[in-house]
Amino acid sequence: MPVRIPDNLPAADVLESENIFVMSESRAAMQDIRPMKVLILNLMPNKIETETQLLRLLSNTPLQVDIDLLRIHDKESKHTPMDHLNTFYRDFEEIKERNFDGLIITGAPLGKLDFEEVTYWDHIKEVIDWSQTHVTSVLFLCWAAHAGLFHLYGLKREILNIKCSGVFEHTRVKAHIPLLRGFDDVFYAPHSRYAQMNVTELKAHPQLSVLAESAEAGAYLVISKDHRNLFVIGHPEYRKGTLRDEYFRDLAAGIAPQIPKNYFRNDDPNAEPIARWFGHGNLLISNWLNYYVYQLTPYDLSDLSAKTPWEQRNA
Repeated sequence: MPVRIPDNLPAADVLESENIFVMSESRAAMQDIRPMKVLILNLMPNKIETETQLLRLLSNTPLQVDIDLLRIHDKESKHTPMDHLNTFYRDFEEIKERNFDGLIITGAPLGKLDFEEVTYWDHIKEVIDWSQTHVTSVLFLCWAAHAGLFHLYGLKREILNIKCSGVFEHTRVKAHIPLLRGFDDVFYAPHSRYAQMNVTELKAHPQLSVLAESAEAGAYLVISKDHRNLFVIGHPEYRKGTLRDEYFRDLAAGIAPQIPKNYFRNDDPNAEPIARWFGHGNLLISNWLNYYVYQLTPYDLSDLSAKTPWEQRNA
């Protein structure tokens, strides 16, 4: 089944050229089914690129998914035309009275800034708090995962001296978990960040479970025990050349970055990158949509309560 996206969203042409099934709002309106309602809070500066990355993953599922795009503020962007933002993005005031099946909060290029130093931190906290009673399941990506773990559970990240960048081997900490169905014993995922969470603290927290980790990159998949919040401390949505683009961007900025690990052939930045995480990324998002959204969300979204559907089912 397709992802339903707004008419004329630029990502549609890119995805259709890749033989990925998407459906416009006008066409989907003719179908009589209950699609999943997924909201994306896009914190990345190049919003069109991030939209396309996420829609690739969301389209690889038998469920029909309706997408709404949310912005954190209405200020002018250096990387995304204002016409695009004003046409396709909603402000929080427009959606805060609605309920959603799923919410994805993207990463953000905020480097080593403390959360309280982020100019829109109060707005992010407001959306996170709102999500706990208005969304069946929330998926936090990379920086957003750190932000969510800090705001919801009081866990602090550790700032790294050297950026964690590359494609790393991961193992499952727990096996019989719906999110990990179909996963290999070892799988790969990209990371690109200046901080990481303390694995020991995550495992000791009574409200959290670590599902997968890397010996090099640390914790990767963490879920709250009420199944409301999934923290993905990495970038399963990245395309083959994303880490390469970041590396050369940092070089041009005079940052002198290290070469992303396990990424370029023979560790040569002028060689072709090796993409080995696409299967995992698609399976991760499909499992999340199926087991933590579709299987748990009420048919009537007005029935959402403070207690998660998983808690109600297992009460």
